[in-house]
Amino acid sequence: MTKKLYIKTYGCQMNVYDTERMVDVMAPEGYQVTDKPDDADLVVLNTCHIREKAAEKVYSDIGRIRQMKEKHNREGRDMVLAVGGCVAQAEGGEIMKRAPAVDMVFGPQTYHRLPDMVNRAITAKAAGRKPRILDTDLSVDEKFDSLSRKQVERKSSAFLTVQEGCDKFCTYCVVPYTRGAEFSRSVEDVMNDARRLAEAGVVEVTLLGQNVNAYHGLTVSGEEWSLARLIRELAKDPGFRRIRYTTSHPADMSEDLIRVHAEVEECMPYLHLPVQAGSDRILKAMNRHHTAESYRRIIEELRRARPDIALSGDFIVGFPGETDAEFGETMHLVRDIGYAQAYSFKYSARPGTPAAVMDDQVPEDVKAARLAELQAELSRQQVAFNENTVGRVMPVLLERRGKETGQLVGRSPYMQAVHVTLPNKEDVAALFGQIVDVKILAAGPHSLKGEVVGPAQAGQPAA
Repeated sequence: MTKKLYIKTYGCQMNVYDTERMVDVMAPEGYQVTDKPDDADLVVLNTCHIREKAAEKVYSDIGRIRQMKEKHNREGRDMVLAVGGCVAQAEGGEIMKRAPAVDMVFGPQTYHRLPDMVNRAITAKAAGRKPRILDTDLSVDEKFDSLSRKQVERKSSAFLTVQEGCDKFCTYCVVPYTRGAEFSRSVEDVMNDARRLAEAGVVEVTLLGQNVNAYHGLTVSGEEWSLARLIRELAKDPGFRRIRYTTSHPADMSEDLIRVHAEVEECMPYLHLPVQAGSDRILKAMNRHHTAESYRRIIEELRRARPDIALSGDFIVGFPGETDAEFGETMHLVRDIGYAQAYSFKYSARPGTPAAVMDDQVPEDVKAARLAELQAELSRQQVAFNENTVGRVMPVLLERRGKETGQLVGRSPYMQAVHVTLPNKEDVAALFGQIVDVKILAAGPHSLKGEVVGPAQAGQPAA
């Protein structure tokens, strides 16, 4: 009998990957994905602890699902409600206390045991007992060993996790506590997964990790590979036309990895490299393991290696003790570097992190004013970068259908969304999932508009 599975995914690309794997492990149990939670037999909230007021948003969603669950009960049906991910890892016991509607809580390293947890919950319900299942083990190697090995769906792009966890312990961040210590998958496992993706038609692979450029996987002979070595080997597979990696830490940006951007044409000219602040005192208080000047030097080396590289970053404003002058240093760095895209946030305390108990917490109105100023500059830079592509021809991977008839949407080498309209249905079908040359006709703040002018050549953007 077919059952319905609904998963709401919060936050980062790692959570997107985790959600896909949950779908994998539940498929053999007879579960098919639905986009309607009120139609589901199993609802999973795959949570993220990075964003502001993350836990509050989860409890709000739990309340909404609880009402659907009660409706199911009145109709003689049942629903299993599970909370997974990083909020579950950090606050699992509290969730069980505050939200009786929740049947299961599990961390990001235990979703491979989801079928067993669900079966235990269903068995308890059938026996008239309330399921209260909590599993927040941090055994990441067991998770990867246990993942489903079913054939991947045919699609043009895919994520491939190569590293998880973090040893950096930034004072504002919960990731080391929710994802555990840094763990690199073996070279053999990564390459086996990569081959399956290439065989399934994937032409763009994104390597994932909390600190992906800290990757140091072992071969069967015990040799250690860096991320740079891994990318060079993946690029030898003729199926992969594009290789990306995220998220990187400046402290792990090696010279060899920088050379990859110059020497491996499949490595896309786009890098997400968070800096968080421009003040050395604030960076030290954040325990970031780099300075503003060392970050600038990395960017200079990257631009020498790959002059057309586009940069993305993360910024936190209003960290405890941040002065107006120190915020000014962040603005100075932003103007110095120039970003194609960036993510910026007001600092918000995460329970259990050192920064949460620091003195000199910055008032909310000051944080809001600083964020508005920073976002205005970042938006200006993004618009300027997009407008600078008008008139250029770029290889675009067309990977989804647009809202308009005959429209396909793809991504440029610089991660920009590109909309093209094709004259007939045959073109739409033929070009879906393909890399094609697109001339950029117009640019907006968040996307580009172009026309197809021919097949792409080897993944390099044309001038």
